[in-house]
Amino acid sequence: MSIFSPSSPTLFFFSTTNTNPRVSPSSLPSAVTSLSSSRVRPIFRRFPCLALSPPANAAHGTAETVHRRSTQPLSGSDSRTFIDARSEQDLLSGIQRELEAGTLPKPIAQAMEELYQNYKNAVLQSGAPHAEDIVLSNMRVAFDRMFLDVKEPFVFSPYHEAILEPFNYYMFGQNYIRPLVNFRESYVGNVSVFSVMEEQLKQGDNVVLISNHQTEADPAVIALMLETTNPHISENIIYVAGDRVITDPLCKPFSMGRNLLCVYSKKHMNDDPELADMKKRSNTRSLKEMALLLRGGSKIIWIAPSGGRDRPDPITNQWFPAPFDATSLDNMRRLVDHAGLVGHIYPLAILCHDIMPPPLQVEKEIGEKRLVSFHGTGISVAPELNFQEVTASCGSPRRFAKAAYSQALYDSVCEQYKVLHSAVHGGKGLEASTPSVSLSQPLQFLD
Repeated sequence: MSIFSPSSPTLFFFSTTNTNPRVSPSSLPSAVTSLSSSRVRPIFRRFPCLALSPPANAAHGTAETVHRRSTQPLSGSDSRTFIDARSEQDLLSGIQRELEAGTLPKPIAQAMEELYQNYKNAVLQSGAPHAEDIVLSNMRVAFDRMFLDVKEPFVFSPYHEAILEPFNYYMFGQNYIRPLVNFRESYVGNVSVFSVMEEQLKQGDNVVLISNHQTEADPAVIALMLETTNPHISENIIYVAGDRVITDPLCKPFSMGRNLLCVYSKKHMNDDPELADMKKRSNTRSLKEMALLLRGGSKIIWIAPSGGRDRPDPITNQWFPAPFDATSLDNMRRLVDHAGLVGHIYPLAILCHDIMPPPLQVEKEIGEKRLVSFHGTGISVAPELNFQEVTASCGSPRRFAKAAYSQALYDSVCEQYKVLHSAVHGGKGLEASTPSVSLSQPLQFLD
């Protein structure tokens, strides 16, 4: 049994942990006491797969302390082809040299060249001082990490903790996306609500953000938007990530810098029928990891119940949040409820599709083109929506209640998205604020 319905494949989750060396111990949530068997038993009745024994290579520990790293050792780069590059010519000739040596497959080499040109054009568009130096610095590190993974492919465990040493993949991802964000035209809606969340996390509660999903850069954008006001949230994010971001050679190094719960997308579950059973078993293990993390408390989870990235309307070319899948959303809500701890559910809107837009249609093959640009972005969160309060008048059958709750969350996300769109694309800036969505810009954005 899976939390993911056939029609809603990929969900992305964010969660705080107490293992990040960049967060001071005094700012972390207090420890949560172990749950009695009587409190956690109901979840196994609802989700039988969670009662399975853990994988043979799983680390031992209580529900509140289980944090597993991929067991594969990570070596430093033994090649200086890209990291020693001192010019654009050095980088591009390095790609050609490794291609001719047979150490870099042609499709990856071509994708790297294309990515370099797109990234360069985007950063130059920003008008930032020393833009060319920024491009060279970020791209030589990116190419070095991509090339390292081609030679020594990294394998993600069902639950993967961000790799911060000997190479800090988290900061690598943040520094790479930062030059693409026009902070002067970027906004955060209802930033005070994030502070409320932090207090709830410190009390041991779980928090769920029900959100739309726009680009592969969403994690970095959220972290950048909150790094000044709410660093504890931005620095301790866990994702439930689709298999494409942990298998695409150009995307893997960025995924290695995030805490991940790895799942196989339902949209691509049967791309290769021979692998379908393996993918289902892997998703079951990831679901169990998720349950253990939630039982530990103090988790903030970001979910995209649409099952994938937003796409523009083929006729109007306008972007808008993709519809939510009510069954996936309800399954996640019940999973949080049965963790035995207090849970809070918030609607979150993200606008950042210009930074790194997805293909216009869902693609079957790994290796999509990365089009990047410099642009304003935005995130906004609304006060939490309580299931019982929202569905009090729905009565039965239960499907009416879960549909009503899903619609209420979706409507809130759409309302916030319209405000962000007005601020970023409509040019209204802070004046786009409404009584329910108060926009702000941390001072750092204006420096």
